[in-house]
Amino acid sequence: MKNITNLLVFGVILVSLSFACQTKGTHIPYGTTAAAKVSDEELTLSKMLIFALQDEYLARGEYRKIIEEFGNRRPFSNIVRAEGKHVSMLLPLFKKYKVQIPADRGMELAILPATYSETFQIGVDAEIANIAMYERFLKKDLPIDVRGAFNRLLSGSKRHLIAFKRQVKRN
Repeated sequence: MKNITNLLVFGVILVSLSFACQTKGTHIPYGTTAAAKVSDEELTLSKMLIFALQDEYLARGEYRKIIEEFGNRRPFSNIVRAEGKHVSMLLPLFKKYKVQIPADRGMELAILPATYSETFQIGVDAEIANIAMYERFLKKDLPIDVRGAFNRLLSGSKRHLIAFKRQVKRN
């Protein structure tokens, strides 16, 4: 019964993440959710940078909320610092390519699960979506510095995925 309950909670979280948030009845896509709604032809450099930054904001916000609720424990204590570095890596690209920096809504949109053990599967799913987004972006013709940043972010997400999968197995 506990597994069914966990699956139901997880399903609700996934649905919530996939539909982003509701603000006054309006659906607002954010990060990977927004990127998934855009065709490959519509992916511009500006859009990719915005989606990437929003996704890093959301991951950082999610992991901050988890730390606030469940304590500063690994792997979140390490990964939240990495997410901050990911945000810092992207910001100079916005200035260079004259793209307006979107507001950080990561904490606002983050979804807190009921138990600490549920957080790890959320991390797995978030990193899988993040990896897919960066792999998709890297198929595009990108400036060298943007390609380099996306490759580093992709590598970071792959490392985070390993850490979260390890925790899922332990729990």
